[in-house]
Amino acid sequence: MVDFKVCISDPASGKTYQKEVKDAEAQPFMGLNIGEKVKGEVFGMTGYEFQITGGSDNCGFPMRRGILGVRKKLNLLGGVGLRKTLDEGTKKRKTVCGQKINEKITQINLKPLKTGTKKLEEIFAAPQEKAEENASS
Repeated sequence: MVDFKVCISDPASGKTYQKEVKDAEAQPFMGLNIGEKVKGEVFGMTGYEFQITGGSDNCGFPMRRGILGVRKKLNLLGGVGLRKTLDEGTKKRKTVCGQKINEKITQINLKPLKTGTKKLEEIFAAPQEKAEENASS
């Protein structure tokens, strides 16, 4: 009983679309690392191919590439897991989670590599917008 919130960023429009994947749709994500590719057919987006760019766990800690295990405390100079820019040479101790998707991950960030026949805007159009498009046709 695993469920994820998948956030798909569209670099062309600058928008992000969210989709909930549960149980059978979520199983293919288990064990994948940041940077790996996922076919869109796995969760109902035929023709698309996505790359995993990150995510966060159930407590909100971000996933960071290169970290093995579930969670670690690191002294960071910058990058993922650190919002503020620090003075030069200072480090901050922050908690981040590993790069492997497991049952504690709640959000997965994806970026499209190959697009399908329908655009992301058409797939994720709100029902209200779809009704307006049908009425104007």
